[in-house]
Amino acid sequence: MKILFLSTFSIFLLSAFDPANSSAHYDKILSHSRIRAREQGPNVCALQQVMGTKKKYFSTCRNWYQGTICGKKATVLYECCPGYMKMDGMRGCPAVAPIDHVYGTLGIVGATSTQRYSDMSKLREEIEGRGSFTFFSPSNEAWELLDREIHSNLIDNVNIELYNALHNHMVNKRMLTKDLKNGLTLVSMYNDQQLLINHYPNGVVTVNCARIIHGNQIATNGVVHVIDRVLTPVGNTIQEFLEAEDDVSSLRAAAITSGVLDTLGKPGHYTLFAPTNEAFEKLPRGVLERIMGDKVASEALMKFHILNTLQCSEAILGGAVYETLEGSTIEVGCDGESLTVNGVKMTNRKDIVTSNGVIHLIDHVLIPNSAKQVIELAGDQQTTFTDLLAQLGLTSSLRPEGQYTLLAPLNGAFSDDTLRMDLRLLKLIMQNHILKVKIGLNELYNGQKVETLGGKRLRIFVYRTAVCIENSCMVRGSKEGRNGVIHIFRQIIKPAEKSLREVLKNDKRFSIFLNLVKDADLDDVLSQPGEWTLFVPTNEAFKGLTDEEKEILRSDKNALRTILLYHLTKGIYIGSGFEPGVTNILKTIQGSKLFLKTVNDTLLVNEVKSKESDLMATNGVIHVIDKLLYPVDVPVGNELLLTILNKMIKYIQIKFVHGSRFQEIPLTFFKKTGRKITKVVGGTTIRKVTQGTRLIEGEPESKLFREGETITKVIHGEPIIETYTKIIDGHPVEVTEKKVTEERIIQGPEIQYTRITAGGRGDTEENLKKLLEEDTAVRRPKPPKKAQGTPRRRTRLVHP
Repeated sequence: MKILFLSTFSIFLLSAFDPANSSAHYDKILSHSRIRAREQGPNVCALQQVMGTKKKYFSTCRNWYQGTICGKKATVLYECCPGYMKMDGMRGCPAVAPIDHVYGTLGIVGATSTQRYSDMSKLREEIEGRGSFTFFSPSNEAWELLDREIHSNLIDNVNIELYNALHNHMVNKRMLTKDLKNGLTLVSMYNDQQLLINHYPNGVVTVNCARIIHGNQIATNGVVHVIDRVLTPVGNTIQEFLEAEDDVSSLRAAAITSGVLDTLGKPGHYTLFAPTNEAFEKLPRGVLERIMGDKVASEALMKFHILNTLQCSEAILGGAVYETLEGSTIEVGCDGESLTVNGVKMTNRKDIVTSNGVIHLIDHVLIPNSAKQVIELAGDQQTTFTDLLAQLGLTSSLRPEGQYTLLAPLNGAFSDDTLRMDLRLLKLIMQNHILKVKIGLNELYNGQKVETLGGKRLRIFVYRTAVCIENSCMVRGSKEGRNGVIHIFRQIIKPAEKSLREVLKNDKRFSIFLNLVKDADLDDVLSQPGEWTLFVPTNEAFKGLTDEEKEILRSDKNALRTILLYHLTKGIYIGSGFEPGVTNILKTIQGSKLFLKTVNDTLLVNEVKSKESDLMATNGVIHVIDKLLYPVDVPVGNELLLTILNKMIKYIQIKFVHGSRFQEIPLTFFKKTGRKITKVVGGTTIRKVTQGTRLIEGEPESKLFREGETITKVIHGEPIIETYTKIIDGHPVEVTEKKVTEERIIQGPEIQYTRITAGGRGDTEENLKKLLEEDTAVRRPKPPKKAQGTPRRRTRLVHP
């Protein structure tokens, strides 16, 4: 009857809380272990045991399904859950374990060494008597692992040393695992020594970093928790440990220099990954001196080794990310018995428990990005970029006190042809991957222009899921260092040099398309400043058309404009800037829609594959296709034209509506800047004045000159406002520049000068004539004669 009552009492104690509504992670994990073992019978728990060791865990779902713990294979064991026992001839563990006082309970849980030492030290009488105790009992294996010298000292002085050591494992009140809250500090029964409790989300509960391996064994006068190591008294702070240990003297010096040492002497729950002196000796020559000479960098270095949470090694069953005092994160994991930091095995001594945290000695120094020079931020996938910077002498231009942004292409972006380039040209390319100002990822915006070390201004394009600079888009991995930022790119960045029209003109593949553009009077659209995306069919798209059919195509200007303007859309859209596999809808200048998406790094336009993407121009981007595009919602009313279109376009069905006509598309979607005046050179007779029209408010200005007049005419174009980032006196400044185009016509050889002036400042008449004389001298020795062809135009940029 007594045994039945005591058994019922133990069940009541274990069930006197609702694990679903508490933070008792240990009990939740134990419940999951019951579920996994339910087919084995009642009250059976499933555990994982690391192969080759005696370490067993009530494991998390992650470890369970991976079948590993700390990267080592784990086998499954089935045992009676704590508090239950087997009965002969019955499945599972149907019986409740007998309940006894604490001394007797030590025998029930197999802690026979602790039981024996309780006898030797005269503790038995106390733990058999009245009271309410919590006994964190080391397992038999834990006593065997204890340092031999310490063990001998305990046995040699059982009445004092051993007795005190056992009291250090006891608390003078009952504490179940649900009561052992994370961060709780208990007072032991020896000299009020601190017992630091940590209760982790993975169900691991530690006492001074010793793991509870069998918890909640109820006794009549308390509870017994079996732990995996013998507890030693804790007294010193982390600061006091660093000041006393010679093996960490380099770290101590760094802590003093950075002003962090005092922090480690304050109350808290810290984890310090402490590099040994040998670890500091592994650093490249000069790196440590540079960091220690920079208070900001040295403080970042020290704080990068400190967590504001207490992480015992026994609680780490797999990789987890933790925030450091420096602000960035590290990944702490395990590989067998060793801890890993950011994937590298580096621990040579674990779990040095102090009064304000725990120390793990490591054999590598962790350097945060914030303490690195910008060139040191590059990873294994950017080694070609950094090697080229060093070989071309550009690394020395990245001064420690400066601020820079590196635009680093991946190794695969550098082809053999690129690496075989003339070194002077290659240096120019690399200079255009360095910005003279630090710009973080969150500081980039669409339409922004940034200046490179090579003097080029690059355009920024920000899309829904991508950030691109000119033709190349970023990949993840941007990092910020002490003197700059590095962004990673898929391709080498190629600054635009020519307009859309010039790009097409210089490539024979586009000759037919460009001729059609001229026939439709759209030539200026591709020459004027703007932001366009142009889908250009190669000559292959017109293969098989006769001259007569091409003439029919040209004859209807409205039809031709409809087709050509369906290939043009407002805005610059880089191919790799589109979210993969997602359809993007763009409205064309013609008015109908284009449907774009990328599949396997290939851009599809209305399901037509782009043969080559991202040909950058100063006023847009070109995507090359081998088929003509046509808006499916626009019917054709001319049978001859329909026949020609069907000959070129086979991937869609073009509608035919008898009598349907193409609507005129007015050229109000762009602004034509400036005026062009053509005259006969070598005399005073004006033959013709050709007036350009700017599609803005107001009437275009024109003037006809009388015969015999000397002409000095200044014509102002539409002002252009540009904003970009520039370095002035070593500081980044957002510069807004007003550009005004002027054309001056002077009697003499037919040359037109177009000057870009900032702030409205122009040339004097004398300077302009001097330029004219210089240009005339270059064009000699032929005598003056009638100018032929298009007037010459010179463009210059004058800064305020």
